[in-house]
Amino acid sequence: MQESPSPSTMNIAVACAILAGVTGYFLGQAKSLGLFGGSPISEAPRKERKERKDHKSEESDESDEWSDEDDTAPSEFPGHSEECKLVLLVRTDLGMTKGKIAAQCGHATLACYKQFLRSAPNSNILRRWEGAGQMKVALQIKSEEELEMLQAQALSLGMVAQVIHDAGRTQIASGSATVLGIGPAPKGVIDQVTGNLKLL
Repeated sequence: MQESPSPSTMNIAVACAILAGVTGYFLGQAKSLGLFGGSPISEAPRKERKERKDHKSEESDESDEWSDEDDTAPSEFPGHSEECKLVLLVRTDLGMTKGKIAAQCGHATLACYKQFLRSAPNSNILRRWEGAGQMKVALQIKSEEELEMLQAQALSLGMVAQVIHDAGRTQIASGSATVLGIGPAPKGVIDQVTGNLKLL
């Protein structure tokens, strides 16, 4: 029999959901206004992306980072018409506070979204996810090894999978992998990787 989540676990999940929802809302609004350049969704020229990457490496000690080297377009998953979601896999072994978890989940959501804008700006998956409320689910994982294994599985299935590395200015060591964002992708595909994980 499964235990019911504790009040502190529920508070963390609620904080993550609120932060992810607010982040998703503002990203959607910015996209609809065309703030990502040109049309509402457009891919930045390669030169501009390189300049942003160079600028980011100069400031790497000032913010949390995600790996953005992979511009491979995610799969469109033909034959999967179910709703799309994004999952946030949070390492529980780091002892992060609720606020820290919420911030790291926000970074992961944005990292996944930005990879879609870079590699597949006209993706049907991205449009389906945005149009259905941008579902996000926070799940718990217990180690960096588990995070790396699940990232590899997600990438092998053609999904976006972004790891957030903390800048180390507050609670945890610099460079620690804190959260893995996977998706958005159809629920049935993501559940092949994360279906056995517990809610945060």
